[in-house]
Amino acid sequence: MAPLRLGSIAPDFDAQTTSGPINFHKFIGDSWAVLFSHPADFTPVCTTELGEVAKLAPEFAKRDVNVIGLSTNGLGDHARWVDDINEVNSVNLAFPIIADADRSVATLYDMLDSVEHDASNVVNGIPFTVRSVFVIDPAKKIRLILTYPASCGRNFDEILRAIDSLQLSDRQPIATPANWQPGEDVIVHVGVTTERAKEIFPTVREALPYLRFATLPEEKK
Repeated sequence: MAPLRLGSIAPDFDAQTTSGPINFHKFIGDSWAVLFSHPADFTPVCTTELGEVAKLAPEFAKRDVNVIGLSTNGLGDHARWVDDINEVNSVNLAFPIIADADRSVATLYDMLDSVEHDASNVVNGIPFTVRSVFVIDPAKKIRLILTYPASCGRNFDEILRAIDSLQLSDRQPIATPANWQPGEDVIVHVGVTTERAKEIFPTVREALPYLRFATLPEEKK
């Protein structure tokens, strides 16, 4: 199986989830999607992570992003664990969680850990998932891949920031600089001349011939 890369079509699959059976491409529909895995239910870091995603549900919805989680636990464990997540984080978790007990989806997306990396995340020779993140666009193309170890909880604000950058660069001929936040100046795409950039953007500042900052025009609501 060819490795998944940015621009690859996200592999399709059918799975059982806490919201019922899904086909992944139909779940994405005409929206964006975030598919993220966690090592195991009833574990501390994962409990904080899924609680945070539940809190950020309005932010994902604002960006037209469908979120779906995954671990190798069964549906019964997922259902009981969601009660813990809701209680500890004061949330109402509503996004689906895939029950990937046979590790078929985790294998398809190369989410499984290895004993060489972390023996504590492999039990009886069977690896658990690491903290993978896939951001997928409406064309079903993978636009961002992140992999975190089991010990490191993710910053989901950063994932939202990256989605903002991706969606903005789809609409405008721009890139975003280090530590960029929505509303800040952007970088003019290298394929756009300075003359053309001055026609597109309210202000253009040339720091170097190849590094030009621009203020974005206000987008129509």
